[in-house]
Amino acid sequence: MISRLQALAWLVLCVSCSSGAFAIEPGLAVTVTQIGEAFVVEVVAEVPVPLAGVWEVLTDFDHMALFIGNVKSSRVVRREENTLWVRQEGVAEYGPFSLPFKSEREIRLEPKRRIVAKNLSGTMKRMESDARLGQLTDGVRIRYHAEAVPDSALARMFGATIVRHEVEEQFREMISEMMRRYPRRD
Repeated sequence: MISRLQALAWLVLCVSCSSGAFAIEPGLAVTVTQIGEAFVVEVVAEVPVPLAGVWEVLTDFDHMALFIGNVKSSRVVRREENTLWVRQEGVAEYGPFSLPFKSEREIRLEPKRRIVAKNLSGTMKRMESDARLGQLTDGVRIRYHAEAVPDSALARMFGATIVRHEVEEQFREMISEMMRRYPRRD
């Protein structure tokens, strides 16, 4: 969950899900609202993968650059029990626009239940997120909520459209990785 993120990619780790019936194919709903300079992101994802598999991908920070296209580097720089400090860099692209991003976040893990992230430095003025996992009969519901203030005037100007595009793309890539690692066996 998580995890997968700063000018815009930080939002990958920010999700908030709603209730609903679980389908065979993964479901994904992304809502972005701009309030002043801040963006509020809500994501609902339902994935037909075991809880352990969803958790594995959302917390695979050392390998995120391999399965999230706009993340160029990602690594855990420090660990203390259930708290990680993660550094990421990448480029968010939307049409002719490209926004490089950097982030260092403190990430608190409640194993297989919750991921809470707070931006410490990077290209965001402020970013906080909370991802929650819920077991479904045939998979997992990810509820992710993020609030962020980008440091880029371009991001604020075209913000909601770019943020929604980036978040949706990143979640699709994470879901694809989850399903690659844990294919359905009917």
